[in-house]
Amino acid sequence: MKKCTVKYFSYLSRWKIFLFTFLLIIPENIPAQTYSISGKVVDSNSNPIPGVNVIILNTNYGAATDGEGVYEITNLPANFYTIEFSAIGYEKFRKENAVVENKSITLDVVLKETVIEAEEVLVTAGKYAQKKSDLTVSTEVISGEEFSERNFSNLEDAIRYVPGVTMTEDQISIRGSNGYSRGTGSRALLAIDGLPFYTGDSGDIIWEMIPTLEIQKVEIIKGASSSLYGSSAIGGVINSITRDISEKPLTIFNGFYGVYDKPYYDEWDWSGGMRPFNGLTLSHSQQIEKFGFNVSLTRLEESSYKQDDDFKKYIGFLKAVYNFTPVSSLTFLANTFNKRAGQFLYWKDSRNALIPPDQNLGDRIETNRYLFGLIYKSLISDKILMNIKTSYYRNYFKDNADIPNESTSNLYRGEVQLHSTITSFLVLTGGVEGTLSNVESSLFGDPDAFSAGAYLVGDINFSFPLIASIGVRYDYSKLDSLEGSGAVSPKLGLNYKLSKNLILRSSLGTGFRAATVAEAFTSTSTGGITVKPNPNIKSEYNLTFEFGINYTLIKLLNIDAAVFQNEYYDMIEPGVDPTDGLVFFSNLVRARIQGFESAVNLSVIPNQLSFSFNYTYLWARDLETGQALRYRPRHIFYSGLDFRKWNFDFGINFRYTSRVEEIDEELIDLGVVVDGDLRVPVYTTDVNLGYNFFSVGLPLNLYLNAKNIFNYNYVELIGNLRKIRNYSFGLNLAF
Repeated sequence: MKKCTVKYFSYLSRWKIFLFTFLLIIPENIPAQTYSISGKVVDSNSNPIPGVNVIILNTNYGAATDGEGVYEITNLPANFYTIEFSAIGYEKFRKENAVVENKSITLDVVLKETVIEAEEVLVTAGKYAQKKSDLTVSTEVISGEEFSERNFSNLEDAIRYVPGVTMTEDQISIRGSNGYSRGTGSRALLAIDGLPFYTGDSGDIIWEMIPTLEIQKVEIIKGASSSLYGSSAIGGVINSITRDISEKPLTIFNGFYGVYDKPYYDEWDWSGGMRPFNGLTLSHSQQIEKFGFNVSLTRLEESSYKQDDDFKKYIGFLKAVYNFTPVSSLTFLANTFNKRAGQFLYWKDSRNALIPPDQNLGDRIETNRYLFGLIYKSLISDKILMNIKTSYYRNYFKDNADIPNESTSNLYRGEVQLHSTITSFLVLTGGVEGTLSNVESSLFGDPDAFSAGAYLVGDINFSFPLIASIGVRYDYSKLDSLEGSGAVSPKLGLNYKLSKNLILRSSLGTGFRAATVAEAFTSTSTGGITVKPNPNIKSEYNLTFEFGINYTLIKLLNIDAAVFQNEYYDMIEPGVDPTDGLVFFSNLVRARIQGFESAVNLSVIPNQLSFSFNYTYLWARDLETGQALRYRPRHIFYSGLDFRKWNFDFGINFRYTSRVEEIDEELIDLGVVVDGDLRVPVYTTDVNLGYNFFSVGLPLNLYLNAKNIFNYNYVELIGNLRKIRNYSFGLNLAF
């Protein structure tokens, strides 16, 4: 142990010396003359248009028009720029080759009205701002407003309604990439403002840690993204982008109170009443000259409809930005999470579906997690933008078992990235990154882990309407006593616009994922389940392909469809060793996941009444046994109706997933989960109603939500009934 500790501090010291030296040589002031682009945006009747997004493509520069339609983008070095103007209800306008040389320029624009909404701009797919219509992969976006309107206090709940995505309790599966591994590893990478957000021991995603009020939007990239993000992104990426700092002081109070209805069956009613839940968030944002910040504190409390599943959670968040110069800034992120809760692993039996087994009554868990990050951005030349990202993530948890399960992990990460617009048609993004983690745990032992990676991606815009994205990444991973492994992950993506309304996209690439500490070294017994380590576990790889089409049939209808196939090699899945009946993680020899997605979005009355329909078909098989992969439903369907008029918002959302074919049968055969084979298709319907008082001068929104309105009983994980019907009232007050 002493030798490992010395080795760990040696690594850490090298990282600190490297980053300190690197920051010392970064120029704080760039001796270059800067200029501005300003103007006014009006409609065809010369009326000013407020809220128009004005962005300079392939850069981080942008602005929005004020109430008089006026905008200004400042601190621009001399160059040729492509400027795009977009707003909901207007056709976008692009000004090519705007020359900024020796003086600032004025550019006035007239936008034509249309029912087509402005194109979304995403930063996750290529690690820089790109229009959604230019991407070579399938993407989805969750707007920040949805979290308040539908009372999603946990990012996990919102993810359940993303097309092509399913959740098994708290584990995400993008296009069937994951089953359920009981909190040990994920094939999707979660990030907050581009900072990877997974634990150093289990490699798990902690959804509940992210404060939903601070989310501006969530970008989901489907398919392997290892060529940019490395090991944990073999199945996709979820990037939570936080709110911009308000130029004027802004305080937001958000609160909700709700209750769970009584269970469908009287014999399940263990408490004899309706169980309450509530949440409060206080947030403040302000800009003071060169310094700005967002800060919030959230308290969540729930009695739960299940016995011993109650919790109290406290979430702290701080985003502070200091602008050294007009073209260099430093962002500090802090996200803290403290939780005290019960542990409900599975039911006693189907007649006592909301009560845990007798031996698990009174199980409790304590969790403390802290993420701190620094992001330094600087324009080091007219065409090169540099990003330096460092983060520290501490994770601690402990339960109250006779022999407590306890773990403390520390994960350090650093990345240096350069983004360069070489020419008007070639953009390069490259970087290097490394991670170092150490663990002290009764479950995993005291292992250390190290990984490093380097990547380069080029996006080429041809003179005809073709965009090609070509990239490659190399990763090396060393997990304590296990043999180190490396992988090269190339990718090729194409985006071809056959016409203004018809876009084809395709991508081909490979992914790589190293085993986590938990998958290799877990040794514990909890809830009747005993897990043993597997020191022979290997890294897994995949080959992924996608072809998609996006078609705007008329101005009111958009259709998107995609077919995909993923070939997995040495796929890591949990199973039971037949020789001793113990759970362990091992490599499947070969697995194949293929399917297709389709999405239809119909705007019946522009900006007032819309419908959405999304269907995904999955065929996921272990090619060795011919059996379906566990916890992958074959059919997934989501639909929604949204109506906005007279300050009212009204929505209905329906979700269906077919009955999963394969589950943890061994746990049922061993008698660990009684009646665990009881599972059904999922049918849930939610209704939300909102009203805003802006028209009468009050910065107040009120919300009513009824979820699972038909009180449908279903499980995602065996022996664990999902949320029964519940009602909540919420408000959002800004001042």
